[in-house]
Amino acid sequence: MNKNLHRIFLAVAFTGAGLLATLPTANAQATVPAQQKTQVPGYYRMQLGDFEVTALYDGYVQIDNKVIKGINAEDAKSLLNKMFLDSTNGVQTAVNAYLVNTGSNLILVDSGAAKCFGPTMGNIKSNITASGYQPEQVDTILLTHLHPDHACGVSNQDKMVFPNATVYVAKADADYWLSSEIAAKAPADAKPMFKLAQDAIAPYKTANKFKTYHAGDALVPGVKIIPTPGHTPGHTSYLFSSGEHNLLIWGDIVHSHSIQFAQPEVAMEFDTDSKQAIETRKILFANVAENKLWIGGAHLPFPGLGHVGTEGKGYKWIPIEYSPIIQPQSK
Repeated sequence: MNKNLHRIFLAVAFTGAGLLATLPTANAQATVPAQQKTQVPGYYRMQLGDFEVTALYDGYVQIDNKVIKGINAEDAKSLLNKMFLDSTNGVQTAVNAYLVNTGSNLILVDSGAAKCFGPTMGNIKSNITASGYQPEQVDTILLTHLHPDHACGVSNQDKMVFPNATVYVAKADADYWLSSEIAAKAPADAKPMFKLAQDAIAPYKTANKFKTYHAGDALVPGVKIIPTPGHTPGHTSYLFSSGEHNLLIWGDIVHSHSIQFAQPEVAMEFDTDSKQAIETRKILFANVAENKLWIGGAHLPFPGLGHVGTEGKGYKWIPIEYSPIIQPQSK
């Protein structure tokens, strides 16, 4: 913008602001209603071939700057500022889950935190209902891993929230988080994570509705297991395919979209194996960018759906644009 145009813009802007302040209201007797202070229900839908995908918002969690590893404070601040994010008190990250109606199964990928992590989360059940479904209609739950913000939502105290569903998780994750021996040897600040996971799964184990799997196993039609370890020992992503349409729901590959797309080598303190998590992220970014896959991310800005593109030496997040549901063409 040249200097003259800049001056004209400022003059018009400030003159306009002054005029608005002096204009009379259309109806001086009208009463301004109270602000509503509520948000719309947290769900968003897209069509994936013949599959219907409903993104569900559980809430948000604040990530402390101290848990971000592999980048200095100034570089991190620069990347966050680029996204107009104030990192003074940490970084807010969404917690998302995904409900996929394949026509044969109603599948929930991850279940949110319920009340395990405080009042800013715990909205998966209510948002399922708001989206037009009922928890009783879910027949399959695929957990990317057993961290509480993904697994706690399957239960309410000692009762199943999804009474007709079978819960699946990778055996490597179950062997780690559900092990009383490993939990006993864990650092004091990590012990609650084990207990929360074990308590969430307990009612499904009692009802014989909890199952583990290995890479290569077939779970439900239209879904492929993609091992993505590092964040946890058995962290797993799920590839949903309908015809030529593919969506990879990748769990916790990214916690800070502002930082980790630009610098995939940045890890999180709560990764079980940071080196492996970084290697997994780099391989996955390259693959999904090249193959133009749809992505569903548990900690990407809601609805967490979009694509990964390349930018410079790193990558960028390209979120989905709001649109009507485009139905698949009849065959």
